[in-house]
Amino acid sequence: MMTSIGCGAKTVPTPESKKQNSTVVTEKSPTAPSVDSKATEADHAHKPGSHGGIIVPIGTDSYHAEAVIEKGGTIRLLTLGKDESRIQEVDEQAIKAYVKIVGQSDTTPVELAATPQEGDTPGQTSQFVGVLPDELRGQPLEVTIPNLRIKGERFRIGFTTQTASHQEEMPAGLPAAEEQALYLTPAGKYTEADIEANGNVTASQKFKGVMSSHDMKPKPGDRICPVTLTKANSKFTWVIDGKPYQFCCPPCVDEFVKTAKQQPDEVKLPETYIK
Repeated sequence: MMTSIGCGAKTVPTPESKKQNSTVVTEKSPTAPSVDSKATEADHAHKPGSHGGIIVPIGTDSYHAEAVIEKGGTIRLLTLGKDESRIQEVDEQAIKAYVKIVGQSDTTPVELAATPQEGDTPGQTSQFVGVLPDELRGQPLEVTIPNLRIKGERFRIGFTTQTASHQEEMPAGLPAAEEQALYLTPAGKYTEADIEANGNVTASQKFKGVMSSHDMKPKPGDRICPVTLTKANSKFTWVIDGKPYQFCCPPCVDEFVKTAKQQPDEVKLPETYIK
């Protein structure tokens, strides 16, 4: 999960020139607010962060943060200045994130501890770290942090790990144990030879550091993702039944491998998946 998080929230991407649309909201708060169910209603487009996370504006772009969710469930919040390339130190403080799966109502509080990075001033930090519970890992998430102090002011932060342009089409990522079982055991049209051809790894491992960028309007002749029918990306190629298939993001590889194992008759030849 970006795991990272992007497509899914699920993998750790690298920056690209094309901006990623993530739903985020921040506001200056004179008092600690309660968790607001509308905390992710505003759209704000930013580049992926240098650590592969989501760049979140704070206080109408007065500051920024990079939210990184790692495969093992670690969640990091890195504080940045108005210029997203500059680190912003803040007072050491305990902050709490309220996390829920997209589309669900129940939130789970997650403590984020001040964890200074090398070079941070004593008593200051530019990083907060926590761990997501198992049931939230690999899922598209909405996160609200009601209270973060920066230079004597208090801010509320909200963001989602799900991209706005792809949230309806993209399947959710898998928990780590389930992902290992899916990719490293053969069944149906997914063979031992396929597992070896793919490097004896899972999709999230193979594509770690590769940014998903979804083109919802493929042109005639373009290869399309077998799962979402959006434009496929040759960077996300996976061998199934001895043949290379192209996808738009790692979670779609999850879904198609599952189909190849459980419903092999539904898997068509790669050349079928062309606009």
